[in-house]
Amino acid sequence: MRQILVIGAGKSTSVLINYLKNRSEEENLKLTIGDIDLKQAKKISGDHPNCTAVQLDVFNKEDRRAAIKAADIVISMLPARFHIEAARDCIKFKKNLVTASYVSKEMKALDAEVKQNGLIFMNEIGVDPGLDHMSAMKVIDRIRDQGGKLLLFESFTGGLVAPESDTNLWNYKFTWNPRNVVVAGQGGVAEFIQEGKYKYIPYHRLFRRTEFLYVEGYGRFEGYANRNSLDYRSIYGLEDILTLYRGTIRRVGFSRAWNMFVQLGMTDDTYKLQNSETMSYRDFVNSFLPYSPTDSVELKLRHNLKIDQDDIMWDKLVELDLFNDHKKLGIKDATPAQALQRILEEKWTLAEEDKDMIVMYHKFGYEINGERKQIDSTMVHIGKDQTQTAMAKTVGLPLAIATLAILNKKITTPGVQIPITREVYEPILQELEVYGITFKEKETEYLGYNPFGEVGN
Repeated sequence: MRQILVIGAGKSTSVLINYLKNRSEEENLKLTIGDIDLKQAKKISGDHPNCTAVQLDVFNKEDRRAAIKAADIVISMLPARFHIEAARDCIKFKKNLVTASYVSKEMKALDAEVKQNGLIFMNEIGVDPGLDHMSAMKVIDRIRDQGGKLLLFESFTGGLVAPESDTNLWNYKFTWNPRNVVVAGQGGVAEFIQEGKYKYIPYHRLFRRTEFLYVEGYGRFEGYANRNSLDYRSIYGLEDILTLYRGTIRRVGFSRAWNMFVQLGMTDDTYKLQNSETMSYRDFVNSFLPYSPTDSVELKLRHNLKIDQDDIMWDKLVELDLFNDHKKLGIKDATPAQALQRILEEKWTLAEEDKDMIVMYHKFGYEINGERKQIDSTMVHIGKDQTQTAMAKTVGLPLAIATLAILNKKITTPGVQIPITREVYEPILQELEVYGITFKEKETEYLGYNPFGEVGN
């Protein structure tokens, strides 16, 4: 039987494993699920005859190499920074590798060796990155095939709560790693290009410079800029494009509210709070405010943020129970970001009956035969339950489909790569439609970049 090794048994692996289990007989597959937590690996593998759970610590060289050597292909579901441990062994034992993570500098440096050994290291084959690449390149290639010239490309993705489970004032719940939400946008400047003008947004302004989007059937959203938009000019072959902007989707109003935390300093992850373990939620808030012998924490916060008591922003803060003097953080040596995450998880964790939602939006402006046109491509997918979440499906299915395509030699081009070629995206997007992951397109006249109905540079 053909051996597939899956390293890591986290949230997104359930759909991935189920897909491969369901095809194990017809495709002659044997799955090995390795995780440092054997109990979690067993939970994911179940009692399926073609699936085995093993305890696997990626930093245990002997066990890691033995598992990789026995496999025909390796799927790494580890945190991105740990993929390189498996990648070097995959070269040593001549095994193909699949991950959902961004290509790191260390991974990219292996490209020559990977090609020399005729191997495929497919990265960025989840939802974002992954599904965004494939769905964008499908339209970009089609426009080019018709002789069109791209003028604008904007792309937004968001992991959100489904409308029927949207029960708080923030219109948001954690559907993925909460830490990534709390520290989003830090450590750099958002860089992009609009109408030929380079634009920059530093972190302290990131959540007050948003674009507005409309998705038919789901209403209005907003998007804030990702850090690395300019990198995609070379990735997508759009070196001469006038506007290129990538962002993250939230419901309208989220960014303005989140900016309160940014301005207070609560998202900082660079230092530790004193006595954080015994600090109450109220103490945490007060630690970012000036001392006053008379004013309450609430009054100081409203004054500091310049918000009134009847402002919806105030209601959002109160809803989080930020001023509770009895609840403790309970985290030793916590950074402000870790403390904030602890507070938010109490209110924003999905309930048992909640469903999540993935929203993806691409906008293409192009010129063809003297005419300017625009294509809006949107995808909305709502999860089924807490196992088959929209996030797990849109991450796990592309990974699984790509793995089988590599095993079956439908994808053959060697190297460290991402899914931007027809060889990769055409069959994967086609199969994803069977699972209800589809894009709707609307074509209109292109009037230029104009997110707010304003004119200028």
